[in-house]
Amino acid sequence: MTGLIIFLIFLLLGVIVVQIGRVTELAAKIRGEEEVEQQNTNRQAKMLMLFLVVFLVLGMGSAYYYKDVMLGYGPLVSASSHGGDIDSLFNWTLVITGIVFVITHILLFWFSYKYRSVKGRKAFFQPHNNTLEIIWTVVPAVVMTFLVVNGLVIWNEVMTDLGPDDQYLEIEATGYQFAWDIRYPGADNALATKNFRLIDPATNPLGIDWSDDKAIDDIVLSGADKIVLPVDTTIRVRITAKDVLHNFYLPHFRVKMDAIPGLPTYFIFEPITTTKEFRKNLKNYPEWRQPYDPEDPESKERWEMFDYELACAELCGKSHYAMKRIVEVVTREEYNEWIAEKNTKPYYLTTIRGTENDPRKGQLLDVEKRLRNVELTSEFTKAMESETLEDKIINLKNVFYNTGSANLDQKSQSELDKLSQLLAQFPSVNAELRGHTDNVGDDALNFSLSESRANNVMQYLLNKGVNAERLSRVGFGETLPIGENDSAEGREQNRRTELRIISNSL
Repeated sequence: MTGLIIFLIFLLLGVIVVQIGRVTELAAKIRGEEEVEQQNTNRQAKMLMLFLVVFLVLGMGSAYYYKDVMLGYGPLVSASSHGGDIDSLFNWTLVITGIVFVITHILLFWFSYKYRSVKGRKAFFQPHNNTLEIIWTVVPAVVMTFLVVNGLVIWNEVMTDLGPDDQYLEIEATGYQFAWDIRYPGADNALATKNFRLIDPATNPLGIDWSDDKAIDDIVLSGADKIVLPVDTTIRVRITAKDVLHNFYLPHFRVKMDAIPGLPTYFIFEPITTTKEFRKNLKNYPEWRQPYDPEDPESKERWEMFDYELACAELCGKSHYAMKRIVEVVTREEYNEWIAEKNTKPYYLTTIRGTENDPRKGQLLDVEKRLRNVELTSEFTKAMESETLEDKIINLKNVFYNTGSANLDQKSQSELDKLSQLLAQFPSVNAELRGHTDNVGDDALNFSLSESRANNVMQYLLNKGVNAERLSRVGFGETLPIGENDSAEGREQNRRTELRIISNSL
């Protein structure tokens, strides 16, 4: 219905214009074409002057009215260290071009009025003027030189690369239709190499080279995860694409760069305002204290729902809008907590480890040792505080033996060293080492093997300085399975060594 009404309005306007034209023709016949032409010229010149005034007033007025919703003005100041320089460059450009814009439009419409056709007045033609040629050549050249040089200085500050001794956080963004894969370095603060020939949609969508040691602790965010960045930290964003041209655009930080298939790009910036601080500033503006959902007065206010965002600034397909991603800037302490949690789930360990694509089968990695030490500390603390027998038992996951033997494998050293540290840290704890086997082989031999393995673990701890009066050992053979012995996985679960907290005098 609305569309039909609009169509009818335009149709009516067309009819009116045609009728005005006919009336003008009739008037010309009655009063003479020359007189009508003079009247039309005068009327048009006056209307042009009126249009000039209305146009400039509305243009400048609307710009002032909406300034608080434009980047660089009101609350939407830059949230990066270099963004103020970019906003300054835009302001200089706006002022210079704005002055030229206003002057040229005033002159354009004034000339249309002043030099309108008047009976008896002749036009004066000036084919050439050296002074004018010099003025409108030199002045734009000087202004353009100022803008270009200033722009190059700012560009070089943003696009300068970092050296090996610089402190920064590098992340990688890979664009594709229609999302971003964001990769963070792990504890080594280095991203692994990639090779498009290694891409596997199911297990390796980024083509990470798993033989690169830096790949072990790399973190790949899921599509629902926020991009979290620490404030007052230099960030280097490595940008790539897998299919078509995309653009990595962070409007609130005044940075954007094309993501080009086959041609890695980057930019550098430093966030200076956390998300919480930016929201707090927005709260000072009445328009940001309105309900986020106009139809629900009880909804949160707009400032509470504000987020920095990553957007794709290229029209990369019909679902281009879906590439929006939330960016959260936090304090260094909050970032350390967030990344520590992510470090417990690196992509390699959660997706590749132990599969046919794992180049490190049979090895116990340093990152696995670190994660296990954290886990073992938590389990030990819980076992000390628990009142139930089940929770007082800790499965020593990284204690291994030579096949068919009670001799400890060298890979067990990390777990047992950490266990000895915990026992030293809590001298009031008394514990029992418990050995278990699967059901393969003779029952009596399994019982003896489980007892010998528990004894060897106890001896290792005694050699590390643990008091012998605090430890005991027992073997259970195959009598206490925790998995099904008819599968390889179940038998592996049953071949285990445990520590049970017997007492804690504190």
